[in-house]
Amino acid sequence: MSSRFAKIEVHSLFNKQISKAQTIGEVESQKAYNELYIPKLSTGYNIALDVLGKQIDSFKFSTLLEDKTTINFFIGGAYGFDRNFLKKCDRTVSLSQLTMAHKVANLVLCEQVFRSLCILNNHPYHK
Repeated sequence: MSSRFAKIEVHSLFNKQISKAQTIGEVESQKAYNELYIPKLSTGYNIALDVLGKQIDSFKFSTLLEDKTTINFFIGGAYGFDRNFLKKCDRTVSLSQLTMAHKVANLVLCEQVFRSLCILNNHPYHK
């Protein structure tokens, strides 16, 4: 549905190292995410989705998309991201104080991206 407004690509960057690290603990999990995600930070405007981020409404979220050509969203694991990674991102946003499975967080994110594009293009969906 978003394709009329923008080119959207969803890339799942979950790997075996992250899966294994999450069974060990917080430090290992965050390290595994850093190793996979930090190299991707050079490819656009970077937004980390993390419980430590600011909760914003859909209108404020839409301003994050405004005037950007490439935006990368990074979804943290159950332990979140370490502060070093969050500092390297352009913004940190929280979708909710609830912990969500990656697939659920991705669905919520995709809906908010579509809603934001509708807001930016004066489409009535967001009302």
